Amino acid sequence: MIIFKEHKELKKYLAKLNNSLIGFVPTMGALHQGHISLIKKSNKSCNITICSIYINPTQFNNIDDFVNYPKTIKDDMKILQDNNCDILYCPENTDLYKANEKSKEYCFNGIELYLEGEHRPGHFNGVATIVEKLLNIIKPQKIFFGEKDLQQLMIIKALVKQKNILTEIIGCPTIREQNGLAKSSRNQHLSQTDREHCGVIYKQLLDFKNLYKKMDLNELKNQIITNITCSKKIKVEYLELIKLDNFQSVEAHHHNIKYAVCIAVSVSGIRLIDNIIL
Repeated sequence: MIIFKEHKELKKYLAKLNNSLIGFVPTMGALHQGHISLIKKSNKSCNITICSIYINPTQFNNIDDFVNYPKTIKDDMKILQDNNCDILYCPENTDLYKANEKSKEYCFNGIELYLEGEHRPGHFNGVATIVEKLLNIIKPQKIFFGEKDLQQLMIIKALVKQKNILTEIIGCPTIREQNGLAKSSRNQHLSQTDREHCGVIYKQLLDFKNLYKKMDLNELKNQIITNITCSKKIKVEYLELIKLDNFQSVEAHHHNIKYAVCIAVSVSGIRLIDNIIL
């Protein structure tokens, strides 16, 4: 695995790779099985797999969350080597941002305004800013994202379309713990007891999937929230049935429309998100 810390050197190297099919997996490190699944998918369909590790400051609306985000670069490097990643790009802030540079302002037809966009102001501007920068540097044919961050995936699809970027966006299934908890770098901050309690989140999302066509939606949401919070370890920030094309919450379902159920919770102060595409 070749490691680059400066985008100019990375671009020089990539310019020599004639006719190579490049797959790209952007991450913020603290790698887990979810990330590994993306690396493996890239390896299967591309000649070269590039992973980036960069904790992007502009997508954090909470400074404590940014400071406390897990940093495990040595372990991450070994994981990437063990899983046949070809190139690692792990830049410093100064390689991607000018002094005092802020995130760009984007409009994605309202997708950026709901759920995570509402609860984390500026988050998707930061995400889109860094992904646009990385795509302009690497110019991959394919880029891989997990469906756990479903709204982010839709934002990136909108970004690529809006900016006429030729990269193919590939969404990959959420990887879960045995009890259903979605794999996340933030899980490192959870105690073993908390992880066990969190199994209820996916179980209740499955119940939502099985019942949303049979029950009044508000009654179902209240029932699911009650079931999740009964342990008093988990607080629900939102639980919404959304239209997959625009992420707007709905009060009732209709035929021939694609939906997802999305949730955000806090567990001992650690914020987690999850979803099921219905």
